[in-house]
Amino acid sequence: MKEPKNSTFPLPLSSVTGAADRKREGYAPARVATPQTATRNAVHTPYVAPKASAAPSKSHSDALQRSQPAAPAAPRPDLMVSDAIRRAMVLRVAKQGVQDRVVLGALETVPRHAFIEPALSAQAYIDASLPIGHNQTISQPYIVARMIEVMRNDGPLQRVLEIGTGCGYQAAVLSCVAREVYSIERIKPLHELAKANLRPLRIANLRLHYGDGMLGLPQVAPFDGIILAAAGLEVPRALLEQLAIGGRLVAPVGAQVQHLQLITRTGKAEWMSETLEGCHFVPLRPGTV
Repeated sequence: MKEPKNSTFPLPLSSVTGAADRKREGYAPARVATPQTATRNAVHTPYVAPKASAAPSKSHSDALQRSQPAAPAAPRPDLMVSDAIRRAMVLRVAKQGVQDRVVLGALETVPRHAFIEPALSAQAYIDASLPIGHNQTISQPYIVARMIEVMRNDGPLQRVLEIGTGCGYQAAVLSCVAREVYSIERIKPLHELAKANLRPLRIANLRLHYGDGMLGLPQVAPFDGIILAAAGLEVPRALLEQLAIGGRLVAPVGAQVQHLQLITRTGKAEWMSETLEGCHFVPLRPGTV
């Protein structure tokens, strides 16, 4: 079948360098925080929960309670486990422009400190990416929330695919907003790390896979949402083909200069792309290690 003129397949880098910003009533693209600015601005501001905040499932709530230590009788220096710190992080993300209450509720539910090294616990809730080993990072909270918000588009998510499990944090957030979540990691030690991090949470709707994320999971497709946690010069063709009609894919695209790109599948051989704000991710690579 001949492809429409407006369909480029796979999508080249040139398709993301001049497109219009995402437009939405009351929204202005937020500046992406760097680790330095995030550290300076990470103040513990009281958080007022939204009226319509998404309530985590009972299984999530019970698991998260089991994963956190009981409150001590006296103050302790490790404040990273407190609900107030997590709420302050969510408030900062909301002030940066993320408006989806379901996504903000998921961000408040998942304990980010449980996914990083203890030595970095003091930085667990600042708005910055942090190293997790093997030249990989855990994404900053804002960019996690922003990408999921764009993919969700104020609607329910049934089956979602994540490319780049990393330490498992974003997969845990996704599990709070989607019915089924599949996540692929190409680095074996990180795949094992994510399994260890996620095990205490006992998340029933999340499946981790070790493999080449650029190939996707055709045996489980189609997906109504796909999210990439690594940047390539183009979106792999296999992932575009595994997106359901009407589904949305969000990925960082570029080399030295990267932008978030939203791709919506509008037909059997038709995709519509839109460029969002700048970002910075580790490179998307093929194969497994």
